[in-house]
Amino acid sequence: MNTVLLVEDSLTEREFLVRSLQEAGLLVISATSVEEAREKLSQKKPDLIILDVILPGQSGFELCRDLKNNPDTKSLPVLICSSKGTSVDKTWGTMLGADGYLTKPVEKQELLSVVRQLLKI
Repeated sequence: MNTVLLVEDSLTEREFLVRSLQEAGLLVISATSVEEAREKLSQKKPDLIILDVILPGQSGFELCRDLKNNPDTKSLPVLICSSKGTSVDKTWGTMLGADGYLTKPVEKQELLSVVRQLLKI
C-alpha cells in the first residue's frame, strides 16, 4: 500500500484530502506544519508528499526545496496543493523541485489523477 504524507494546516482541506486519498486505497499520514512533517519523515519515508504552501512557521516551498536538496529524499515525488495559484507560484514550485502543482479548491478526480501519475499506479 502506498503511503502519502499530507502537510496541510486547514482542518477542512485536510479532512477532504485524507478522505479522498483513503478512498483511493492510500495510507495517509498527516502533519499540520513543516516541523511536524520533518518529524514524521524521520519515522517513515512516504511514497509521495502533498504540501500546502502557507503553513505555520516554515512554508511548503521551503520544505520542498529542502527535500529536493537532500540525497535521502530528493527522489520522493512532491505535489504542492495550495490556494496560491498564480503562474509565478507554479513556476516557483517547479523551480524548487515540485513534481506537480494543484490549485485549491482541488477536485477529487484531478487530485487522484495527479497522485496516480506521480506514484505510477
